[in-house]
Amino acid sequence: MPAKGKKKSRGKSRGKKQKKPEVDILSPAAMLNLYYIAHNVADCLQLRGFRWPGAAKAKKGKGKI
Repeated sequence: MPAKGKKKSRGKSRGKKQKKPEVDILSPAAMLNLYYIAHNVADCLQLRGFRWPGAAKAKKGKGKI
């Protein structure tokens, strides 16, 4: 019978967070990706993180069908 009490998590250690590498959003690969996912200029800017006040937040994941 397992003992009751605290469960040990086997996740990543809570040490220092690794820095994310700088990504060039104007690289050819990024532009090709943006060409396929953005529908207009406002959508393009919103996907790249340039949101305006009052903009609807983007939904993550697939919706229920």
